[in-house]
Amino acid sequence: MGTHRDIAARRTVALVGPSNAGKTSLAEALLWKAGAVGAPGSVEKGSTVSDYDPLEKRTLRSLNTSLLHFEHRGVTTHLIDTPGAPDFLGQSLPALEAVETAAIVINASAGIEPMAVRMMEWAKQRERDRIIIVNKIDAQGANFQALVADIQAAFGKECLPVNLPSQKGERVLDCFWKMTNDGPPPDFSSVEQAHRALVEQVVEVDAAFVERYLNDGDVAPEELHAPLEQALREGHLVPICFVSSRTGAGVEELLDVIERLLPDPSESNPPAFLEGEGERAKPIKAVADPDKHVLAHVFKVTQDPYVGKMGVLRVHQGTITRDSQLYVGDSRRPFKVGHLFLLQGKELTEVPRAVPGDLCAIAKVEELHFDAVLHDATEDASIHLKPLDFPVPVHGLAILPKRRGDEQRLHDILLKLVSEDPCLKVEHAASTNETVVYGLGELHLRTLLDRLTEVHNCQVETRPPRIAYRETITAPAEGHHRHKKQTGGAGQFGEVFLRIEPLPRGTGFQFVDEVKGGAIPHNFMPAVEKGVHLAMEQGVVAGYPVVDLKVIVYDGKHHTVDSKEIAFIQAGKKALVAAVQAARPCVLEPIVNVEISAPEHNMGDITGDLASRRGQVSGTQASTVGALTVLAQAPLSELASYQSRLNSLTGGQGRYTLAFSHYEAVPPTVQTQLASQYKVKDDA
Repeated sequence: MGTHRDIAARRTVALVGPSNAGKTSLAEALLWKAGAVGAPGSVEKGSTVSDYDPLEKRTLRSLNTSLLHFEHRGVTTHLIDTPGAPDFLGQSLPALEAVETAAIVINASAGIEPMAVRMMEWAKQRERDRIIIVNKIDAQGANFQALVADIQAAFGKECLPVNLPSQKGERVLDCFWKMTNDGPPPDFSSVEQAHRALVEQVVEVDAAFVERYLNDGDVAPEELHAPLEQALREGHLVPICFVSSRTGAGVEELLDVIERLLPDPSESNPPAFLEGEGERAKPIKAVADPDKHVLAHVFKVTQDPYVGKMGVLRVHQGTITRDSQLYVGDSRRPFKVGHLFLLQGKELTEVPRAVPGDLCAIAKVEELHFDAVLHDATEDASIHLKPLDFPVPVHGLAILPKRRGDEQRLHDILLKLVSEDPCLKVEHAASTNETVVYGLGELHLRTLLDRLTEVHNCQVETRPPRIAYRETITAPAEGHHRHKKQTGGAGQFGEVFLRIEPLPRGTGFQFVDEVKGGAIPHNFMPAVEKGVHLAMEQGVVAGYPVVDLKVIVYDGKHHTVDSKEIAFIQAGKKALVAAVQAARPCVLEPIVNVEISAPEHNMGDITGDLASRRGQVSGTQASTVGALTVLAQAPLSELASYQSRLNSLTGGQGRYTLAFSHYEAVPPTVQTQLASQYKVKDDA
């Protein structure tokens, strides 16, 4: 079994933040400095441990989370390298659930980018300890003092340097353990000043230390372990570290911070486990104790063509061994752990056990799925993690196989790819008989297509991106339909009367049975509901799913011989169509939050262009010197191929991110156009 000493020697860190911040190169530098690899790999040469996927090597960017580990000075550190593009938040966000510390990596010359702001906010919401790593400090012209001021303005005065760059980023000076500096001066501030600010921030969480500090003028860093961990837990301190993954400056100091300052699994805020569902769910505290019963969380699933299905998990409580009998969620049948693996990029190393704080993988267990909780006690069947607030995928692409007969194979592969990414969704559009894949952006969907063709050898054709329109109603109405069919012998008969009422946006669907006196026998009511669902899926106005309505079935008729399920399915379907047509229906379109970073002198052109796309600008904020970030909302349908438009407006210097905000009714002219297109398809 594990020991508590094992737990104290564990660190878990996720490198998160924008693309081009150098997270993968930083991971390589840490592995090299800790002695886990003989030489640091290169992203450009495709030789890094974490970007091992052929697509990552070809595109020179991280597309998946990658697990790494190293041992240094008796401490085992589990490191997660995450993709920086907003399209892959389905990969990077779950990494926050697996670690004690979120390390937000910032490019010294690019400054604070939207993805850094997002990851800081998400890590704060999930109560992770946070540190900021300023990478690429060897870049020419980097203004460290201005950057720290920007960081404190964006994230709070609790963001304080624990080390300082010196000699234009050629080296880094520790400010926590060393109270003075005898060598070359830092590039800004002073070691003494930074040390004093850190100690003052830490002692504030403990009145006894405040008194000692006021009386003695300083407190030895070695005595500050407990208040330091409390300050990190409460977000009262967010350390800033400086590093260059290219030259290695600051890497040794970063290892020091990881091993000496960052929390072990018993020192951080516990994961947000809940027992029960909905409003009755109550928090459950997992304890980083290897002797208690097992609680582990699957935060990543991969479908490897050679290894098969693999669940990557974080052990929060208890000890998992190769012979453990574990349950998946509320499953009543346990599975036996055959093999337990430690991951180093694509390399798998079998290990005999995993204790709290370990990140490991279990292969070839079909029941494993993303977000599953593994446990070894039947009384823990209703425990789950508080769900992550993922962005809603709204970029759609209709997809079909090039070869006839490959439809089922394509469907099976898509389901595998969707199981790996909670921000991918597959729908079958009944009105057009199309398979539509939804993702977070153009890059997200392009990567999916590359995986289909290059990894799974499935050739496909695509149609232009579909917008995830929805339909709803704006007034109550009634609908009625009698389905009667006589074809010799027993016929078909079913009659349904129903009312519909609009529900608040985002509520979904409610079905109420108010039939009295057996006018519709109880056994036929599921058929009525099925018919209602079919009509809602197919759409009424323009062929898009109907949402946010309440259906009340209040009367009907049946025939003792001719009434069948199919008759009530058809009656329910046609009654709902009639009701929706009378309920002032409208088409809803997805509205997205847009963040555009571009040179300041292009702002007028950008805001004017957004206005022409029915966009509304809510404000601007400074990002880096000479650049601004525009915050706006716009209909997703107006932003097709927006990057090419932004390139022409900014000379290729603009970047943007989208995040789903809400649904809103389309203008009448757009609704008329969508409805007319649907009728053409309907008549065909």
